[in-house]
Amino acid sequence: MKGGLVSESGAVLLSERRPTPRADGPDAVVAAIRGFISHLAAAGDGVPAGVGLAVPGLVSADTALYATNLGWRDVPATAFTALDIPVMLGHDVRTGGLAESVLGAGRGIPDFLFLPIGTGIAGAMILHGEPYGGASGWGGEIGHIPVFPEGEQCACGQLGCLETYASAASVGRRYSLRAGLEGVRAEQVVSSDDPVAVEVWDEAVEALSVALATYTLLLDPTMIVLGGGLAEAGPALFDPVRTRLVKRLAFRDAPPLVPAALGVDAGMLGAALLGWRAAGRPELGSGWAVDVRPEPLVS
Repeated sequence: MKGGLVSESGAVLLSERRPTPRADGPDAVVAAIRGFISHLAAAGDGVPAGVGLAVPGLVSADTALYATNLGWRDVPATAFTALDIPVMLGHDVRTGGLAESVLGAGRGIPDFLFLPIGTGIAGAMILHGEPYGGASGWGGEIGHIPVFPEGEQCACGQLGCLETYASAASVGRRYSLRAGLEGVRAEQVVSSDDPVAVEVWDEAVEALSVALATYTLLLDPTMIVLGGGLAEAGPALFDPVRTRLVKRLAFRDAPPLVPAALGVDAGMLGAALLGWRAAGRPELGSGWAVDVRPEPLVS
């Protein structure tokens, strides 16, 4: 968990991390979040105006509907805090996309795809300046586009999903399996000239270019913002993906491919925007000057 206390001017007054007690069950996670929020609130000058939370799974503005990896179902937003103040929930990736839209690489861009590539892959579709979750909240699951329909089985049960080939975890796993090694991380694969590493990385780039071409043809984004740990590979990722995306879009121009700007702070800053929206201040954020750190490569 990462939390922060953010002023109406965008100043991050306090930012901390705490472990998520998933092994102790969903009630323990909710209780841990309540305690974390109370701790952050107590560090400020007076009662906060509102609380914003970025959570995984299916989510509405007032209910955490379902999260497989946390085990909760239909948790009301008010359960996450003991404070009697407005609360707004958002999907974790879409909330990061909101932050990139208002504060980061997508500032001033009405329509773009925010695609953080880390342990898994999920996207935030920013349409007319706002994250779009679709009819039932599943919008943006680009990680489960079947890029190779007869390919490897994904943990979701489908075959050939993008996430199975191009997430940081999958790049490390697939190389480890082929090379007969254990615990290889994605950055080791990216920086290696080992023929097996080159093959695994080439497949990841190909899978990503297929998925991005599909997205581009469907929604015609102004640009594509790549974030998450794997994007820290820099030109080793961006250059070949750009080249292949151009080749796959034979009759139209490819959208610009740019790095995310907010790194590990995107979710927390997006949650801050949600908190101020809950407090009736939706105009805040556009004038914030944000000082953030880059996100490290993750496996």
